[in-house]
Amino acid sequence: MKRKFTLRFDDTKASWVLKHDDTEKVVRTFKSKEEGSRAGILRKTLGLRGGIVVLRTKTGVFDEERVFPELRG
Repeated sequence: MKRKFTLRFDDTKASWVLKHDDTEKVVRTFKSKEEGSRAGILRKTLGLRGGIVVLRTKTGVFDEERVFPELRG
């Protein structure tokens, strides 16, 4: 099963956070949604194991889902 993450706005931190859905652990924070949703940044953050990233709007509504396949060397 692929790892699943969500990028959403966190009012308490006043920034965009990428959280692991199962553990609720914050993986990384970003100043803007544009910065956090760049494919290169997400790929680097997820690493070789890849995963699924759900992007939400600032109000929490589903925006899109991106799949990053596992990379094998």
